Amino acid sequence: MSEYQYYEFQAIDRPLDRAAQQELQSISSRAQITATRFTNHYEWGDLSGDPREFMERWFDLHLYVANWGTRRLMVRLPKRFLNVTDIDPFLREIDWVDTWDAGDNMIIDIHREAEPDDDWDDGSGWLATLAPLRVDLLSGDLRLFYFVWLTTVQDELASDDEVEPLPGIGPLTGALQGFAEFLRVDPDLVQAAAEQGVADAAMSGDELRGALALVPEREKIELLLRVIEGDAHVAAELRNRVRNRQPSPALHRKVGALRMRAQEIGDARERASAERREAEQRRKAKEAERERRARIEDIKRRGEGVWREIEDEIERRNPAGYDKATGLLSDLQALAAEDGSQGEFARRLTLIRVRHETKRKFIERLVKLGIGDDRRML
Repeated sequence: MSEYQYYEFQAIDRPLDRAAQQELQSISSRAQITATRFTNHYEWGDLSGDPREFMERWFDLHLYVANWGTRRLMVRLPKRFLNVTDIDPFLREIDWVDTWDAGDNMIIDIHREAEPDDDWDDGSGWLATLAPLRVDLLSGDLRLFYFVWLTTVQDELASDDEVEPLPGIGPLTGALQGFAEFLRVDPDLVQAAAEQGVADAAMSGDELRGALALVPEREKIELLLRVIEGDAHVAAELRNRVRNRQPSPALHRKVGALRMRAQEIGDARERASAERREAEQRRKAKEAERERRARIEDIKRRGEGVWREIEDEIERRNPAGYDKATGLLSDLQALAAEDGSQGEFARRLTLIRVRHETKRKFIERLVKLGIGDDRRML
């Protein structure tokens, strides 16, 4: 496959009517189109329409992936929920995020180019993972933009003295973890950033009740009326209010501290990985020794029958027979070293080599395994 592109759009606040679906079908006849989704992939062609226009007219979410490394996420939300000045601190060194107004809405376009993935997927599962990020933005949760900023730390575009735009991002939701993977952010940096938490992450039920009790009665009635009328954004608006009233739980860290902590996390992970590898090697060595002892004990019990089996396997004149014969000879050599019968083993091995000297592949196996080498017999 020389190229692959995947497009997916979702309509959340307002489903597509029949006219909109028909217009989209005329743009892309191969696309799968429902009242809430548009999906298509291309291996040789491309989408005829403009994703920006799709978002302005019909959709609230868009995801795009290409097998040459491009990844794109677009989000549309009512602009009363997000102020551009609030996200500016996250985007100072970023030239691959764009925002613009479309009527009453704001559209955020995150369009990142990177190297292709070694472990390529077709893109079809990403938007389901990332869709909750829109709800987070409606609630005033700006951690999505923190991950965008974190790429500047990863790419060495941020100085050690620069201060992080939020005092931590933990605990991470599944959508945020997925977004970090989508942007290919270093997992060690993500873990370091998440060691401090956001303000409302640990609020108890009583704390939430207390925060909601501060909402004026008249506003509560208006909010309830909006719920009855089907306004899907009331819960997000309330979460936004609660979030804004909470004090910051921690100090903002500097980039240098984040980098140092990420390095510590990476070093600890490497040590743990090395310890696991060493433990696995020890386990395999013990298992191999148990198996070797079992073979040698079996050879002791079988006596002369083992030498006859070796001859039979050699006479098969095939790789499996030669491997079986050399394996038995190797075990006999180990047994001879244990009971002091190296001389008798060497004598019988010499006879075998003489009888089968024309079987070149068999002799090559003996040489490769060092069977009969005096240094191995000591």
